[in-house]
Order: sequence, then C-alpha cells, then structure tokens
Amino acid sequence: MAGTAGRDFASGNGLAEQVNPVKNTIWDPYNYGAKGDSKTVDTKAIQVAIDSCHASGGGKVVLHNGNFVSGTIILKSNVSLHVESGATLLGSTDLKDYPDITPKILYLYTKRFTRYLIYAESAENISITGTGTINGNGRVSPFVTYVTADDKGRPYILRFAECKNVMVRDITFRDSARWLQHYLACENVTIDGITVINRTRENRDGIDIDSCNRVRIANCYIDSGDDGLTLKATAMRSCKNVTVTNCVLTSTRSTIKLGTESNGGFENILITNCTVSSGDGEFTVADAIALEMVDGAVFDRVTISNIVINNVQNAIFIRLGNRANTIPGLEKPGIGSMSNIIIDNIQATEVSNLGCSITGLPEKPIENVSLSNIRIQFKGGGTAKDASIKVKELSGSYPSSMMYGKLPVYGFFCRHISNLNFHNINIGFENEELRPALCCENINSLTIEDFNAKISPEANAYFVFKNVKDAMIRGCRPSGINRVFLHATGNGSENISLYHNDLSKAQQAVEAEDLIKDRIIVGENTGLSKLKG
Repeated sequence: MAGTAGRDFASGNGLAEQVNPVKNTIWDPYNYGAKGDSKTVDTKAIQVAIDSCHASGGGKVVLHNGNFVSGTIILKSNVSLHVESGATLLGSTDLKDYPDITPKILYLYTKRFTRYLIYAESAENISITGTGTINGNGRVSPFVTYVTADDKGRPYILRFAECKNVMVRDITFRDSARWLQHYLACENVTIDGITVINRTRENRDGIDIDSCNRVRIANCYIDSGDDGLTLKATAMRSCKNVTVTNCVLTSTRSTIKLGTESNGGFENILITNCTVSSGDGEFTVADAIALEMVDGAVFDRVTISNIVINNVQNAIFIRLGNRANTIPGLEKPGIGSMSNIIIDNIQATEVSNLGCSITGLPEKPIENVSLSNIRIQFKGGGTAKDASIKVKELSGSYPSSMMYGKLPVYGFFCRHISNLNFHNINIGFENEELRPALCCENINSLTIEDFNAKISPEANAYFVFKNVKDAMIRGCRPSGINRVFLHATGNGSENISLYHNDLSKAQQAVEAEDLIKDRIIVGENTGLSKLKG
C-alpha cells in the first residue's frame, strides 16, 4: 500500500486512511511486507519504505512493534529512520545480506571495510532517531572473529560517507561486528543522547568521527570493547570544528582519542564534561586521553577539559610520531605538526604505574602545550632501577602508552617540546615509589608552577631535566622529604630559574653537572638556608 500514512500509531487501529503520497510524512515498512517477527529478513520492505519516502520528498520511516531482521539498508536524503521504543532493527547473520559497498572518497581503508547494516553516501538531511534499539548481532557467528580475520566479514552497524546535515538522537546501539558507527567526511553532524553498548570483543569502537567538519556530540553513554570516542582523519580532509560534552565513557583501549589515523589532521576540537572509567571492572582502560598525530598533516587547537577518570592504565598520552601510513594512490606523508594543546581540570584515580607521557620528535617538537588543574593518584610501585630506564624514540611505532612500557618517572615524561606549561598539578601514589615525579628532556621554554607531588626520600630527585632551556620553576612544594629537588644534565641546559618554591623538605636544591651549574639560578625559596648546595 505505497503512499499510505502507515499504521495509526496513536489509536493502534491498524492502517490509517490512504493519503496523497506527496503529503505523506510517515512510512511504515509493514505496508511493504515487513514481518518484524525476529526471523524474516525484512531488508527489502524497509528499503522500499525508505525509497518511497525519499521519492515523495522526505519524511519518517518508522519501525515499531517488532524485531526487524535486515541486511544492508541505504538511507537517502530527507529521510529519517525512526525506531520506536520496544522495536529493534536486528542485523542479519547471513553475510550475503551485506553487499560490498566502497565509498567514492579516497581514504586510508578504501578496500578494507565494505559492509554495513545502515549506509548512506552523499545524502543530505538524514537522521536516525527514536528510543528503540539497533543491534548488529555481533555476538553471534559468523561475526565473532578477531582483527586477524577478514574485515569484510564483520559489518559495521552504521557508516555515513560524505553526507550533510546528519542527526542521530536517543537511539540505543548494541553489538556491532566491528566499529559501530563511522562518519566519514561528513558535514554538520549532531549525535545526541544515544546509548552504545559494544563490548562484544576487540575492534568494536563506540563512535568514529573521521575527517568531518562541524560535529556536535552530547549526552551520550558509550561502553566499548575497543576505543570509545574516537576522532580520525583517514582522508585528506581535516577533522575539525568538533565539540563533545556531557558524555559517560567506558572502554578497554583509548576512551577519548584523536588518532591513530591522522592523514588529514585535526583542528578546533573541544571535549569537555565527561567521565572515563573501565565500567564494570572487567577490563581496564588503556589510555583515558590519547592525542596521537603520526601520519602527517596538522594537529592544532585542541582543548580537553573537565574530565573525571577512574581505573585506567594511563591518564594522559600525547604523541607526535612518524608512522606515515599512506593512503592508496598518494605519496607517503611527511612528518606532521602538533601544537596548541590545552588539558585542564582533570581528576584521575586508580591509574597504573606506567606514567603519563608527552613526546614529540627530535626533528619536530610539539609546540605550545598547557596542562593545568590536574590531580592524579597513581598506583605506584616503581623501583630505583625503573628510574634509570632509557626511553627509546620509536618514531615509527604505533602510538600507545604501552609503546614505551614503564617510564623513568611515575608522573609525567616530557620530551621534544617547545613551550610546555604545568600549572596547579597534584600527583601522588598508593605504593612506595622510587621514581621522580617529572622528567623533561629537550624542552625549549618550560614553566612549572604549583607542581605539588608526593615523593619518596629514596627517589633520585623530584624533577629531572636533560637539555632544558629557558625554564622557570616556582610555587612548588614537594610532599615528603626528598634528596634533590632538581637534577639537571645536558650541555643544552641553560637559563633555568627556581623562585618561591618550598624546599624545606629537600636535602639539596640542585644537583647538576659542573658544565651547567652556573646556568641555573636559585633565587628566593623557602627553606633554602638549610640546603646543601
């Protein structure tokens, strides 16, 4: 009964009076033969409803009162797919119901991921809404294979490529066979109030925003078996003008992540007011906040603020590397750039003893990084031997906090950065910790203000500098007796000043190589008269 208004949802009296299809705004797949019985494959009926809605100028296709099994459906311009409360769109378990579809845009994974439950390309004014459920059936055969298997055998729930004016609101997504939802090179995307439960196995990201412009994500709950909320740039377009707010996030890998794929770069990103945790405790989050730029392009103007973190391996990981993944048909990218990063108002507890890191490359430092109002409680347990670990460059490695293993500090390891600022930092540990709180190597322009850390009397030093130039340390107060406040080495170390710190619990203010001793200025500091040197 094409051209009908569908079922009378208000009265429950079955089919409503037939109306002119041009004026029709609600389209019901039951009218086109859908069964909604959890067994019949309703792909064709749902698709005909979408096509008819699109041909009539647009409207809403409504799934209600049933469980609709489906293979790939194509969403078209001016069509809203609405899944009502109590209804489910359920992915077919027959791979033949998912034809290979490759987006036209040139991007990193052109031939790798080609199957989806819901797909749209170059469509405008499309949406998925409702308080019902879309279930990818990823927990059942044949979709339970791991990453080493053929990715073509694991459909996404949703992929939109080069679409404009996209809305996804209130829906619950469950159990994708791979990444749950991938927005590729889309413009003007709003994702609001959705629930994602996607902890089936590995490789099940919650949300992937890829090379998109003007994206707003708010009020979402994401529980993922891989990365949680991920921004990527697999095409030669920047992922830019993105805001994320008021989300509850759990995952097993990186929960808030920019990267790993970064060919197009990242610009103008704001993520705020979120919680990060390992959920039910079955898994531990690998990286709560991971900013990764390793495939060329520009990373610029990114702010992460007001994040509360619990039970993670690493709280903050920032990496400029040179993995240089190449988009098919294009030249290998050069080293990218990373600059203007603000991380503010972070509280983290139950953080492992790996240590946080911010690392650029010798030939390409990260520029303009500010960390402020941060409180982290680490599990501790680092040894004196750990404090002597030499951290390899690993410029071409896959970026992750696990790439370095345990660091020679329990707090922050910072290397190859120009203009690094710490303000109002409070860190501590649960178990005896013999590593310093902070290590800075090859830093040009460094400000440390109100950096207050727990320290063991057996630790080598409170701060460790190597080849640090133009540094100011002020307002710091070690919590506990320690041997040396600042240990400095490297011929590149110069113009380092200490003012207005409370050094009353330190046995020695500065320990430095003879070559650079006169390049360190120790000004007015509390307790200085008691110190040796």
